[in-house]
Amino acid sequence: MNFTPIDDRGLVDGFCIIKSIEQKTSSKGDAYLDMMLGDSDGEINAKLWRYSKELHGEYAVNELVKIRGMISQYNGADQLKIEKIRHTYSEDNVNIEDFVKTAGFSGEDMFAELLNLAKGFNDKELSSIVTAILNDNRLKILYWPAAFKLHHAVRGGLLLHTLSIVRLAQSVCEIYPFVDKELLISGAILHDIAKLSEFEVADSGIATGYSAEGNLIGHLAMGAMVIEKYAEKLGISKKTAMLLEHMVLSHHGEPEFGAAVRPMFIEAELLSELDLMDSRVFEMREAVMAANEEDFSGRIWAMENRKLYNHARTDLNEETKIF
Repeated sequence: MNFTPIDDRGLVDGFCIIKSIEQKTSSKGDAYLDMMLGDSDGEINAKLWRYSKELHGEYAVNELVKIRGMISQYNGADQLKIEKIRHTYSEDNVNIEDFVKTAGFSGEDMFAELLNLAKGFNDKELSSIVTAILNDNRLKILYWPAAFKLHHAVRGGLLLHTLSIVRLAQSVCEIYPFVDKELLISGAILHDIAKLSEFEVADSGIATGYSAEGNLIGHLAMGAMVIEKYAEKLGISKKTAMLLEHMVLSHHGEPEFGAAVRPMFIEAELLSELDLMDSRVFEMREAVMAANEEDFSGRIWAMENRKLYNHARTDLNEETKIF
């Protein structure tokens, strides 16, 4: 967290975003706020004890606030005991977008790269449907995250995740020339397209929760529905549409992980494996970065509750090489 130290006892202050907030009751019967605060550098659990709406004010998720408090250790992790909290004012000259994690690359640049790849396909059907879906969803795609809480849950994360898989797919096709490169790249570009409808996302580019569609249908089924709609509109052949729909429906690999069906052709299997690889590398890097050198991270729920070891042999701050 990019807090400013006030003294050598751990007192800090600064601006941050409320990522979650819940009013609870302590064992003594007092109200308190249990919050997760975040900025572009990370996040921290925070408690505002003896909370009073009249004294402290009311706050909401995704609000930018200024806090002052004391950082201490609780169960092996940093925790902030809030002493003061307030809403931000225009005179603070702060922009909420500066306090969220970002993909590290321009959304415009990443979008242009995907669009140019699709425009250059030899397969006119694939080119037509992928470019149409990209162009019609451009404004959201530019800043949308790839997840609510897990991998690439950052501003521009959907584009970063997508382009990362595309780069992996391009390399795979150099090794296996029998793979249908344009089909694989098309599936990679479209595999998470329905996350644009699955999440509720603030202007900051951070997901605040799932939409009704996201909860009831999910992005795999909705993604296949998007492809079906555009295929009918553009006159795409039934076979091409079916292959793309299958890749979207199967890219989680196993039914227990949400896949409607298991991958049933080479490009579908490759997409599923590359999607898993990119998501896990992102989560692993985040976890190891938070661990001290030659120490272990906390347990990672998305990776069977494994702890990861920080061997400190590489610079984890280096950006993903997508350009």
